[in-house]
Amino acid sequence: MKANAGTDPLVAAVDQGTSSTRFLVFNARTAEVVSQHQVEITQFFPKEGWVEEDPKEIIQSVYDCIERTCEKLGQLNIDLSNIKGAHPNTHKPRHTSISATGEIIFIITQAVLLPCSTIWLDLRTQSTVERLINKSPGKNKNHLKPKTGLPISTYFSAVKLRWLLDNVEEVRRAVEEDRAMFGTVDSWIIWCLSGNTDGGVHITDVSNASRTLLFNIHTLDWDLELCRYFDVPMDILPKVRSSSEIYGCMVSSERASLSGVPISGCLGDQSAALVGQMCFKEGHAKNTYGTGCFLLRNTGSKPVKSEHGLLTTVAYQLGRDQPACYALEGSVAIAGAVVRWLKDNMGIVKSTAEIEKLAAAAGSSYGCYFVPAFSGLYAPYWEPSARGIICGLTQFTNKNHLAFAALEAVCFQTREILDAMNQDSGVPLDQLWVDGGMTSNRLLMQLQADILCIPVVRPTMAESTALGVAMAAGAAEGVNVWDLTTDHLPQVVSETFVPQINPNESEFRFSRWKKAVQKAMNWETIEPASLSNGNLGNAT
Repeated sequence: MKANAGTDPLVAAVDQGTSSTRFLVFNARTAEVVSQHQVEITQFFPKEGWVEEDPKEIIQSVYDCIERTCEKLGQLNIDLSNIKGAHPNTHKPRHTSISATGEIIFIITQAVLLPCSTIWLDLRTQSTVERLINKSPGKNKNHLKPKTGLPISTYFSAVKLRWLLDNVEEVRRAVEEDRAMFGTVDSWIIWCLSGNTDGGVHITDVSNASRTLLFNIHTLDWDLELCRYFDVPMDILPKVRSSSEIYGCMVSSERASLSGVPISGCLGDQSAALVGQMCFKEGHAKNTYGTGCFLLRNTGSKPVKSEHGLLTTVAYQLGRDQPACYALEGSVAIAGAVVRWLKDNMGIVKSTAEIEKLAAAAGSSYGCYFVPAFSGLYAPYWEPSARGIICGLTQFTNKNHLAFAALEAVCFQTREILDAMNQDSGVPLDQLWVDGGMTSNRLLMQLQADILCIPVVRPTMAESTALGVAMAAGAAEGVNVWDLTTDHLPQVVSETFVPQINPNESEFRFSRWKKAVQKAMNWETIEPASLSNGNLGNAT
């Protein structure tokens, strides 16, 4: 069904991920994408274990995506000239709201963005993590889990902020002189879009805040004891809001066409995908295949403590007066990134789409197993010392087998976190909903069903993350163009992949994978001294 430009409300979403920025406009009646634009983001690897992006490039990509999408709306002859506040000859989505997803560190001081662009994959903080764990009772990496639901890990924002304060003089001085603000990428984008230094709002939502190690998932606010543990001043942190409310409005700029439009939704990317997959009931789960791989299971209004290496996180809070919804999460660092590595670093494939063709030509890894622990291992191990390993090589092994092994690695990692989730919940999943860029790979989806021994369900509309934030934005009080009650949720067409191999074969392959994982463990013990200097790399 096509959007009715005269009557149907439109809602826009900024989907800022690790590898790209996208701006998508949805029809709030049908949930279909009306228009979109995407820009890739440069990643910098200035030293071993360091991964950076440039926040200035990110916000420029947001502006570019907004402008190109609005131009496409004009080309579609969508007549929106009656929108309040519209500029002459400007096409703008009706009742549009902006929402943001993603993770990055930024610090702003006196309108100057400090060079603090470490992202979630960055490992420079490993020595900081070890120091923090060593000072905890019993040297327990799970010491903060009762309040945060998270282990002390390089993955989370507080550790990266602590490293910046310890190693970058400009950051430390700005914080000491009360000239700095801190935030993840959602805060950065909303601050820029709502006015920047001219009244920009410094906020985040509960789902993003819950991934910092500074946020109490029970009180739904920053925690004084946690801030003291990391020695982080609370006054540099953004105000925590719900995931669905009006935070401010778009402010006109040379590159922004949506002046006056409310900014009314904010979700972490995996939480957004959970909403976009409409996993609103306890027990519903989805897995997103992007740069990493993230399996979330809705646990309802009470947080569930994991005993098997998963995270307890705030999934969403859809309104200021609504209860928070919690989830168990299993996080895998390297999924789609392994394909990018095969392409960019090894030259084995010329495009990401080519890997399916190579893997299909092999039909099997023939005993080759690939553990892509480029940034250590996340759930369920949380082992930063692990490093990537390829084992089981013979003279028969060729690039086709490596391509197959790379896809299998994504599936095996998902199996590990699904098993942990089933143990924590006590109720095994009988099917898995999936989304993300890698799900276009049909071989990968079939391999996933074979290795999990349950059906894998893929919506034909793959933009679950962007749809989730659009739904949150459109449902916000004062916007009210998206009804999230069960009877009004859009019907989603999907395709199901069912297991096609014997379960015994699946178990055998999985056991060999786990053997390979053990060989990848304990490769690095501490961050090399040469990496612990006070300089960031290229993204400055």
